[in-house]
Amino acid sequence: MSRRRLLPALLAVGLLAGCGVPVDDEPRPVQTPPGAFPTPTVSSTADGDGRVDEPFCFVRDDGLVVVKRRVDGLPGVDAHLQHLLAGPDGGERSQGLATALPGTVAVAGATLAGTLATVDVRQAGEETGRNDEVLAFGQIVCSLTQRPDVYSVAFRRDGQPLEVPRADGSLSALPLTAADYRPLLPR
Repeated sequence: MSRRRLLPALLAVGLLAGCGVPVDDEPRPVQTPPGAFPTPTVSSTADGDGRVDEPFCFVRDDGLVVVKRRVDGLPGVDAHLQHLLAGPDGGERSQGLATALPGTVAVAGATLAGTLATVDVRQAGEETGRNDEVLAFGQIVCSLTQRPDVYSVAFRRDGQPLEVPRADGSLSALPLTAADYRPLLPR
């Protein structure tokens, strides 16, 4: 009777011992599991015409709309942000697109470190009369995170982290992604 109990126990111990992680003499590369990180929606390589998409998020009604302009090469994050600040072009305006940025967020510039874009913001003037900061910050975050080289966006004022509103109205000083503004994007 004791052999009947001992055999399954030894078999279980043997199976468990075989499930361990092997020991290597030196480090080996590890592949990132599929689906662990969001896949960028913008290709970093040019299509057959040699041009790439420069993505923007503009405002329509109370939401954000992604627009892609064909350009010769994707500019740096600061130049991309300046293009966003210029607002929709004539054709985009005729489609009902607008921007919440002028008068809401005073952008001083942007830098990229790894996949984190940091946007420097100045104090906006008191005369703006705008209260759509959620859309304005959403435009910046959603536009920059559409790029293949940007995963998240942080904001700072005078060198200090700046709390900005997310789509749900909560404030965050942490780096933001398009997921923070998903309720504003079309489904």
